Amino acid sequence: MPADLNTSPAAEALPAWLQHDQRPLWRRPAVRIGALTLLATVVAASLWLMRNDDAARPIFVTQALTRGDVALTVSANGTLQPTRSVSLGSELSGTVAEVLVDVNDRVRKGQVLVKLDTAKLNDQVTQAQANLGAAEATLATARANLKEMKLALARQEEAHRLSGGRVPAATDLDSARAAVDKAIASEASALAGVDDMRAALSTNRTNLSKASIRSPIDGVILTRSVEPGNAVAASLQAVTLFTLAEDLTQLKLSVNVDEADVSQISSGQSARFSVSAWPGRSYPANVTRVAFGSTTTDNVVTYTTQLAVDNKDLSLRPGMTATAQIAASRHTGVWVVPVSALSFSPAAPAGGPPPSGAAPKRSMLETLMPGPPGGAMGRKPAGMPGAAAAAATNRTGRPQQIWVLEDGVPVPMPVKIGLSNGQQTEISADGLREGLAVITEQRSASAKP
Repeated sequence: MPADLNTSPAAEALPAWLQHDQRPLWRRPAVRIGALTLLATVVAASLWLMRNDDAARPIFVTQALTRGDVALTVSANGTLQPTRSVSLGSELSGTVAEVLVDVNDRVRKGQVLVKLDTAKLNDQVTQAQANLGAAEATLATARANLKEMKLALARQEEAHRLSGGRVPAATDLDSARAAVDKAIASEASALAGVDDMRAALSTNRTNLSKASIRSPIDGVILTRSVEPGNAVAASLQAVTLFTLAEDLTQLKLSVNVDEADVSQISSGQSARFSVSAWPGRSYPANVTRVAFGSTTTDNVVTYTTQLAVDNKDLSLRPGMTATAQIAASRHTGVWVVPVSALSFSPAAPAGGPPPSGAAPKRSMLETLMPGPPGGAMGRKPAGMPGAAAAAATNRTGRPQQIWVLEDGVPVPMPVKIGLSNGQQTEISADGLREGLAVITEQRSASAKP
């Protein structure tokens, strides 16, 4: 070792182990350790930056574009009713003697359901028969008197002819003729009396028959509001004793359709409805009539719509509340996307590119080196120009477009919106194809699914 190196002031300040190491700088262990430490620090920093960049990179939830059916439905509430129901009452006043049926009994047309006490009615029939007999006797007397008057008139006219007009006197002849006319009138009056008594007898007999209240139709007893011994007072309005339904295998559903939806409803449309008694079960129905007259309740205008319901299994009952979904319009075999796809717009990540594109993955050096201002190094989004996209707007004023994922980058695609049921929406555009990845949601990589 040279003597000047050991005696100089600078050499005296160096550590002893370094004074004796005469190897080049890059081959010395301390330098190597320091360089490796610096390199490891740079690599760890790069990996940390890359991990944070991957965590901040968005994840797009997509759904493959497919063809399907879209139906526009109108919802309405109502109640189930029999296709034909009869409220059966009594035209007569009296006391109920016997009730022969109960609720849920099946009855035939003409079957006796209730019997009233007939004591007074039988007396009225007997009295009417007696009055008719008296009227017929009066008629017989009037007819005999008429016959007598006619014979007397004939004798006087014959005597007048034979005497050459001398006898009887003209006044006697006129009196005989008047007597005949009176007898004819008496006969007509007696005949009318007979007809009156016959009508009274018929009325009383009819009342007697109505004391046995019979079913007017084949059907089922829905309600019963009479018991033996009840007094029935028939006044201006008949008292309802029973309610009968003609056929429970066929029902009708009366729903109230809002005025905003009634233009979409017409006869022949299909529908489905549900009832609280059978949750999870859906019943088919068909629209048979849409009323022209409106009903206003709490300032809400609705129109009564009738739907025909098949109830062969008798699982439905009159009076049940139902919620119906009427298929107003239906498009089949069209491109459909979730409603969320139409409202989706990608959000720009912090320090990332604008939503219209995405930046490609940068190298480690680019990660460590600062980029240019606003460094959008991503691809240019496909689709029509911004002016044309702004022109294609829906009725809410928002662009009609969806976002599709191409090579990991969201790309806008203009579309035309068709029928929507609130969950699926019909779209049409050039370039649509089966399996196209339509974006419905954006998540961050750090977010839990």
